Amino acid sequence: MTSLRGASRGDRRLTGAGRRTTGLTTGLTTVLLAASLGLSACGGGDKAGDGTFTAGHPEPDHLVPGNTTSSYAFDVLSGLFDNLVGLSKDGKAVNLAAESVTSDDQKVWMIKIRPGQKFHNGEPVTAGSFADGWNNAAYGPNAYSANDYFSHIKGYAEMNPADGKAKPEVDRLSGVEVVDESTLRVTLTDPFNQFPLLLTYPAFAPMPKAGLQDLTSFEEHPIGNGPYMMSGDWERNKQIKLVAYPGYTGPRKPKNKGITWKSYSSAETAYTDLRAGRIDVLQTIPSAKVPEARRLLGDRFLSREMGTIDYLGFPLFDKRFANPDLRKAISMSIDRQGINKAVYNGDYLPADSLLPAIITGHRPNACGELCGYDPVKAKALYARSGGFKGTLELYFSNAQPTYYQWMQIVANSLRQNLGIQDIQFRQVPASDYFGMLNKRTEKGPYRQNWEADYPSAQNYLENMWSSGSNRMGWKSAEFDGLIAKANRSSDPQEALRLYNQAEDVAIREMPMIPLWTWAGQGGRSDKVDNVTITAYATGLLANEVTVK
Repeated sequence: MTSLRGASRGDRRLTGAGRRTTGLTTGLTTVLLAASLGLSACGGGDKAGDGTFTAGHPEPDHLVPGNTTSSYAFDVLSGLFDNLVGLSKDGKAVNLAAESVTSDDQKVWMIKIRPGQKFHNGEPVTAGSFADGWNNAAYGPNAYSANDYFSHIKGYAEMNPADGKAKPEVDRLSGVEVVDESTLRVTLTDPFNQFPLLLTYPAFAPMPKAGLQDLTSFEEHPIGNGPYMMSGDWERNKQIKLVAYPGYTGPRKPKNKGITWKSYSSAETAYTDLRAGRIDVLQTIPSAKVPEARRLLGDRFLSREMGTIDYLGFPLFDKRFANPDLRKAISMSIDRQGINKAVYNGDYLPADSLLPAIITGHRPNACGELCGYDPVKAKALYARSGGFKGTLELYFSNAQPTYYQWMQIVANSLRQNLGIQDIQFRQVPASDYFGMLNKRTEKGPYRQNWEADYPSAQNYLENMWSSGSNRMGWKSAEFDGLIAKANRSSDPQEALRLYNQAEDVAIREMPMIPLWTWAGQGGRSDKVDNVTITAYATGLLANEVTVK
């Protein structure tokens, strides 16, 4: 990738981190009383016995697949659309709309579309449907937020002039060729063995002709090819109702009759409604409520492994942070396990690698002592680095109160272990935070997180650390070269070996330090069963939920 989008994408999606935590519903007292009496939630934001269920989440930003990188939009889009390729529960690529995705050289990919598919308005799903959707998303003047996910495809640069001002002379990706109604030939700029996994990202959904002719109407009432269709229009800041599509012929046949995604501006309000039975599924329970939820929900408390990691990045364009020993000293002075216990109830997993455990390529203790807590060695490294002069500013957003909590502990550790006394917090509104980082106006270490677009070591390493994508201003020809070789390899094991070598380079220099992997903590009402929430962009597997 060649743009800054990669390092910001996970933050914009943020999973639970993007959810504001202000306010509780006025019915909390009643809910608490019911809980104390041992009453269970009866479930249901929809009519009893109609076969549908309700899930809570924050309001999406857009519902045109190529114009969102929000996990809240993905909740809805994953039901409305079948991409060519999807993900299994364990993060493996599986064909959905595609019959096959093959390549002999990792650069030219032949894609066969499964016959007989239709959009919810009756239009046939063809190879051209995918080409049209991708061209619409990749066309620079449209300014879609997922635009640069298409940067691997030949012709992307011509559709996105470098200066961002000139109107492109073309509006179609030259690397996307419709061979016939059921065949696509896709040519990439370079060999990229992770391409089938990239196709699982929601931006690669097909678009019907009716949608492209009236995108304004499509935004309010998307027409997909997936297991669910819209029931009415998007009721903004209220709900989005989906019902099972009777003409669906794919592998994700719903086991229920529909799902309503109810919008919340407060994670605590959503949790209160889960306990009261006003919603049936909540994918992320606020950290402060987890002990209570675990106790009250019992087997309806849903824990899962996650792929989201928090990091502390360094602005290497500020020469005060240029010495790797300083960055390593800061890493080793942070008590990750202590913060985990104090802030996250001991449920998070202290980082031992740049990759989370659920990603193939994770090596236990790859980070070694540099990710451990060792104040003595940290102090020695700090002295060897020449120390730090001036005010140390720590940057984080106001999206979650937990950020302030753990930043306070980090600051106290740096004062106690390294002797850095002049530390100031810079708590920035969430709406401004990532714009600030993109402009590189921060003057100190900053909180960064990453949630995988697709389960690949490449997705973390290239997007977070490569010279063209990282926010730190770190440049390493060695790292970039290893990533490029890994991407081109036709041997999956050889690719992993090279990705790991690149990881070792980043660990050696520590331009950004890993802190901990999140724990997934959700819940369900007693109205629903078979609730699976994955660690990937698909999130809740809505089609598998059964309604009592």
